[in-house]
Amino acid sequence: MHINLISDTITKPTPEMLSAMFAAQVGDDVFGEDPTVNTLQEKAAVMFGKEAALFCPSGTMTNQIAVKMHTQPLDEVILDHYSHVYQYETGGYAYNSGVGVNLIAGTNGKITATQVEAAIKPVHDWLPLSRLVVLENTANKGGGSFYTLDEVKPIRQLCRKRGLKLHLDGARLFNALVETGETTQDWGAQFDSVSICLSKGLGAPVGSLLIGDQDFIKNARRVRKVMGGGMRQVGYLAATGIFALENHVERLKIDNNRAKVLGETLQSLPWVESVRPVQTNIVIFDLKAPLMADVFLKKLAEQGVNAAPFGPATVRFVTHLDFTEEMLEKTVEILKGMKN
Repeated sequence: MHINLISDTITKPTPEMLSAMFAAQVGDDVFGEDPTVNTLQEKAAVMFGKEAALFCPSGTMTNQIAVKMHTQPLDEVILDHYSHVYQYETGGYAYNSGVGVNLIAGTNGKITATQVEAAIKPVHDWLPLSRLVVLENTANKGGGSFYTLDEVKPIRQLCRKRGLKLHLDGARLFNALVETGETTQDWGAQFDSVSICLSKGLGAPVGSLLIGDQDFIKNARRVRKVMGGGMRQVGYLAATGIFALENHVERLKIDNNRAKVLGETLQSLPWVESVRPVQTNIVIFDLKAPLMADVFLKKLAEQGVNAAPFGPATVRFVTHLDFTEEMLEKTVEILKGMKN
């Protein structure tokens, strides 16, 4: 049995998802003529109480389009230092938009309105203009931690007061919502733009959506095109996104619960130094010296389990659609049998 905990991006489409894909009606999306893409975009916009949405190849593209749309060169983006936009998008904020970043050391990837207010720069010729705040929910490097609406609302109020835009990198937002019971409409109301990923926990093979008002998305289409994201008969992929949103959201609770079992197991093991709080489908843990991540992962792979290093002595597990109950039991057995 091969067990892959490297990421929730490694999932394969289910047979039912493939059937939806092969049955899709398609057209040329660059001309807005792919009916399945249009249906997906309309569905996502309604879900979040927004006017429009844009289907893109990746979450990096949706985030980078949002940064481009909300800023001008010489502006800056305020965000947590663990943020995906800063850590894992190749410095795209500088390359694509000519902006800087103002990094906040939050708690497990989460920042507060007080921290944001302290980060806003005064207006001087020699300083970038604070223009955009980006929140990530759930926070990947924060161990899958999530914001609640009560935590976001003060940031929203501050942004309105100070004239800043607010973007949500909601790549794994649905993993949070199945825990909180909050709605997509409530979350959409707090942000100027929202990005959601279809190819992580939701199990689609490709794709993310950028969601906002009509003018924002109209202009975002032009930015998508210049980034090389104009796609043709992409309704085959959009169909998997529709299927994912209709069938794979509620089951994310299963992934979250399996991650919590892994977290509880790791906390009991003598070779584990610490485990980040496990709130959704991500488990990040630190190994006790002298054990290092590369050595640990090699031992784990020898027993059929793959995972990702997250530092010299830090490892990440991510549960997902293709990680079954049988795999969970086997992983727990393997972990309990491992020695320092």
